[in-house]
Amino acid sequence: MIRWITAGALAVMIFLVWAVLARVFAPKGNTAATHFDAIIVLGYPADSDGNPTPEQLARVSEGVHEYERGIAPRLILTGGAAHNNIVEAESMARVARAQGVPQSAIVLEPRALSTIDNACYSARIMKQNGWRSAEVITSKYHLPRAGMIFNDLPRELAIDWRGHGAPELGPDPESAPGWAVTSSEVTKTVRYLLYARWADSCSP
Repeated sequence: MIRWITAGALAVMIFLVWAVLARVFAPKGNTAATHFDAIIVLGYPADSDGNPTPEQLARVSEGVHEYERGIAPRLILTGGAAHNNIVEAESMARVARAQGVPQSAIVLEPRALSTIDNACYSARIMKQNGWRSAEVITSKYHLPRAGMIFNDLPRELAIDWRGHGAPELGPDPESAPGWAVTSSEVTKTVRYLLYARWADSCSP
């Protein structure tokens, strides 16, 4: 019995170390380009009243900032109702419009329920429109896993991309402490490496 417990604990440790190393060496992009066809902003939940949480606001605001800098002529806002009944892309679009982005420069992807979906559905939109490159904006702690996922897109949907971390605007009163967020991301990375990259993989 002790032998099985020891073996199980060792396996868990190996998986966690694998995930940590994968995050450290995760791709930050596959292009040296500085201008893109689109800026993809990965979703984060609004609150139950539809108001942007600090983290959602940070991601969208950074997307707007990059748009205003001329990094790309449009924003793809991706996220469905993954955590409550508020569609993240629609909440994000309200923020972008309030910050001066015209509706004509906003593209909604309102179905994604995971980061894999974010990447897959956004890449499909890009291919349908003939767009080939994107800056991907998300929270800094989320960038490593997002980078793995964008790097693993099927060849038919592959795009030129680089990651860009949104600076924090302030604490989210409903968020976990920093160490818990990091632990959660490591756990999600383990799931991605062992299971989700195949079971939930993107199809063209």
